[in-house]
Amino acid sequence: MGMSFGHMALLLVIVLVVFGAGKLPRVMGDIAKGVRAFKDGMKDGEDDDKVTKLPDDKNCAA
Repeated sequence: MGMSFGHMALLLVIVLVVFGAGKLPRVMGDIAKGVRAFKDGMKDGEDDDKVTKLPDDKNCAA
């Protein structure tokens, strides 16, 4: 059950009525910043999951 062109057009009209044409670029910019911050946070989380194994003291030659 996908969205047809009519559904997307109706959604766009509702968004324009709620936010107004003047505020829409600013709202979209804020949404884009939020998505970018979320993606950066996901990348940081993946880096934290990687654990660097340190060698054991008994295996190190002194």
